[in-house]
Amino acid sequence: MAHLSHRRWQRLTLGLMLWVKAFHIVFVASWFAGLFYLPRIFVNLAMVAPQSVAERERLLLMARKLLRFTTMLAVPALGLGLWLWLGWGFAGGWLHAKLAVVLLVIGYHHSCFVLLRKLQANTCHKSHRWFRFYNEVPVLLLVAAVILVVVKPF
Repeated sequence: MAHLSHRRWQRLTLGLMLWVKAFHIVFVASWFAGLFYLPRIFVNLAMVAPQSVAERERLLLMARKLLRFTTMLAVPALGLGLWLWLGWGFAGGWLHAKLAVVLLVIGYHHSCFVLLRKLQANTCHKSHRWFRFYNEVPVLLLVAAVILVVVKPF
């Protein structure tokens, strides 16, 4: 009887882990969608003519709202990832590398805050080409994270 309850407990635990993992993936994908699109708004802001005040204000409003929403998506993504790590004890070199990638993503997200603040103050003088390259960083980080989690190369 005790063996059956232990087996049932394992199934329940595995089921919970799969639900947590599924929602973690959904929130990470949503977070990255925002990190992919926000720098595209920055590209457009860098291309706005100085006399196009209304266009600039509309793009700044879009960027502020998207950054706020993207930040709200990052919180459960990080929280669920922490729950997976602490609750089920994943370990290995791949996890350390993935955690480093997560820190880089958080840093990139923070850099979006800094750049938006500078764009709002009209003190950012980066070109639209610079922002196009900047926009590729989250793609590389997502590729690295997915490879580390799926392939677990070390």
